[in-house]
Amino acid sequence: MGLTPRDIRATADRLGVRPSKRLGQNFVVEQGTVRQIATLAAIQASDTVLEIGPGLGSLTLALLEAGAERLVAVEIDAVLAAELPRTLADHLPGSQDRVTVLTADALTVTAADVALPGGTPSGQPSGQPSGQPSGQPSVLVANLPYNIAVPVLLHLLAVLPSLDRGLVMVQAEVADRLCAGPGSRVYGAPSVKLAWYAAARLAGSVPRTVFWPVPNVDSKLVQFARQDPPAGASRADTFGVIEAAFGQRRKTLRAALAGWAGSAPAAEQLLRAADVDPGARGESLTVAEFARVAAARSM
Repeated sequence: MGLTPRDIRATADRLGVRPSKRLGQNFVVEQGTVRQIATLAAIQASDTVLEIGPGLGSLTLALLEAGAERLVAVEIDAVLAAELPRTLADHLPGSQDRVTVLTADALTVTAADVALPGGTPSGQPSGQPSGQPSGQPSVLVANLPYNIAVPVLLHLLAVLPSLDRGLVMVQAEVADRLCAGPGSRVYGAPSVKLAWYAAARLAGSVPRTVFWPVPNVDSKLVQFARQDPPAGASRADTFGVIEAAFGQRRKTLRAALAGWAGSAPAAEQLLRAADVDPGARGESLTVAEFARVAAARSM
């Protein structure tokens, strides 16, 4: 049984919890929304789900009700992390044995941190799961904090190659940027960096009224599926070109990449070697073209 708005506020009052703006805490209080997310996530029996910021447990319960057999919940708030097993036991008895709660910052977690020893959940809240890395998460489902959504998503895709798909709720404007393609006015570094890892698309809108406290913006769902990165250049080298290009996005690539290449003429030479127009701007390039530019400098 899911959490009602009354349940959520009662638990928060009992714990003395007030949503933290610093931690980007906006709790979903509408059951239809978390059930929609759980349905769209299409959890399979073989999946290990990673949830970031479970908060008071609304989405966690929905994912378990939708069939998640193994779930790792990463929560930075120690009070909320300690409460989650109790919430699961009260509202979906027995389900807490399918969940491992990790008290940690999602921006710094590693594959070893979120691994399930032996491929099965411990069922206990823990600072660091023990055992050798195994049972790695395969799908990410989360209501990501607005203020760190992009860094968290990119970090998780970098350190968890086991993540092959996911569904995340983020600020509407951020969702548009993440899913934008070359030529779009909102296409930028986050769009290209996400494209290095995965193909992304918008999967629906979420009104601000489903949250407590109510934010000043609406949200959208972003669905992604892992894809192979472009060949020929490392992620670090490619991301360096991306950052240089969008650091001065109004300039042509010849000018924007001058510092990165050593000079404007050197940038032009590398761009031409990569078969990229030096007079173009970063917003017109695909991730594969950025990778070609990065590769040209290492040749």
